[in-house]
This record gives sequence, structure tokens and C-alpha cells, in this order.
Amino acid sequence: MIKLVLIRHGQSAWNLENKFTGWTDVDLSPKGVEEAKAAGRLLKEKGYSFDVAYSSVLKRANRTMDLALEELGEGDIEKHYSWRLNERHYGALQGLNKAESAKKWGDEQVHIWRRSADVRPPALTKDDERWPGNQKEYLDLVKKGEMSEKDLPLTECLVDTAKRVKPYFDQEIAPAIKNGKRVLIAAHGNSLRALVMELEHLSAEEIVAVEIPTGKPLVYELDEKTLEVLDKYYL
Repeated sequence: MIKLVLIRHGQSAWNLENKFTGWTDVDLSPKGVEEAKAAGRLLKEKGYSFDVAYSSVLKRANRTMDLALEELGEGDIEKHYSWRLNERHYGALQGLNKAESAKKWGDEQVHIWRRSADVRPPALTKDDERWPGNQKEYLDLVKKGEMSEKDLPLTECLVDTAKRVKPYFDQEIAPAIKNGKRVLIAAHGNSLRALVMELEHLSAEEIVAVEIPTGKPLVYELDEKTLEVLDKYYL
């Protein structure tokens, strides 16, 4: 049996302002910083240690990973960053206040966009500055061959997010786990929900009810060979 630990990033500045964030690269709020540190202290108290950590390319997840590992005294372990672990892209909703969006489109429609697994929010157009194709960090990844232009979303549903998370887990993270490495993943509510879909073999209907709180380490006990889930719990 081997343990895999997932942490959703601490509260971000836009979580605090009740905005749709998605791929917007906002930082942690002061509360989020403390949540990340508290996660590290809790992991240390429970005797956890890690060989390798994985995160998205967004600073709120990166800082959560770094702050937690610093509390553990393991800030120098191997770290990997991938756009495939980014939060779900919220399309034209990104940057909008959730309450104001509900007034504009109706509570029910916004709830469907937020919680359904296979319904996308309104899409951006490619001339919108919020499209990743207009942002240097993603253009650089395209130039490096780490992603292609078709990978740059105009909008995403959770199923779309799962389609990019799954191959990264299968090709990069799962082999590390099977090789006995102790793995920490610090990512986002929806990219982690997509990973939960993979680990627990949940349907699009079943994942709707799953919510992952910020800054709370979620532990999966896995079979070392098959990576089948033996147990799961929050610390």
C-alpha cells in the first residue's frame, strides 16, 4: 500500500472576491497562505514525507505546494509543473463575480455551468485577452512543444479538464507512484476532481456531488501495483 496526497490550493485572491478564476494567474489571499502552511504542519504532525511533488503552472497552486513543503522541511524535493493540472477554464465567465453572473444569467444557469460535468460556460473568442493563446506563458509552452494551439481552451467543462488530467497522471504521476515514490499533488478544485474521477472510476453524474475544500490534505491509500483505491480520507 502506498499513499498519494492531494491538496487543493489555499484560498486565492479571487476566491475571496467571489470571482470565476480558471486559468487567471492570481495569487493566494492571506488566508490562503495560512491554509497552505497549516496543511504542511498537519502533514508533518502526521509523519508524512515526500519524494516528488506535482503542480499546475498557476501560482496559487505552486505557492501552496511550496509553503506546505517548507513547513515539512522538504522544500528542495523534486517538483514538476504542468498546464494539464491547471484549473478548469471558465471561458467568458473568467474574472466575473459569481453573484453578478447569477443576476445576469440566472441562478439555475450559473449553477449548471459550475456544477455539471459536461456543460461548458460561454466560450471566449480568440481576440479576447483572457484566451491563453494571447498570453506569453502559454505561447512559450507552444513554442517549446509542451502543448499545441488546440490545447489552448476557449472554455471547458469538467469532462474536458479530465481529458487533459488523465494522460498526465497516467504517463507521469502513476509511474512515479508505482516506482515507490511518495507523491504530493497541489492543484485546483476541478483538476483534482478530474483526478478523483480517474482514481475512483466515477461517472460524470457521480462527480457532481464531490467537493474538495481548500487547503485540506486528501489522502488516497492505493494498491502499489494496480493503483486501485483501498481507502481515502482527509487529514
